[in-house]
Amino acid sequence: MRIDDVLQRIQGEFVEMPGLRLTPAQAQPPGGLERDLCDALLGALMDAKFLAQTRDGAFVRMEGASPRKLAFA
Repeated sequence: MRIDDVLQRIQGEFVEMPGLRLTPAQAQPPGGLERDLCDALLGALMDAKFLAQTRDGAFVRMEGASPRKLAFA
């Protein structure tokens, strides 16, 4: 699976389910991605102001955030 596809899939899940809260373990997409890569993808979505991380470590969609194509290096 391509990185761009994984980023789109993560964003899609948060858009389809308003109020979704995922722990870091739950946020790891299927497909056997390494934990470091998954953490980097989640970090990219936080940098893009799409996701935020709560005090207890859960990932949530930032209010008003829209999915967008991200460049991931």
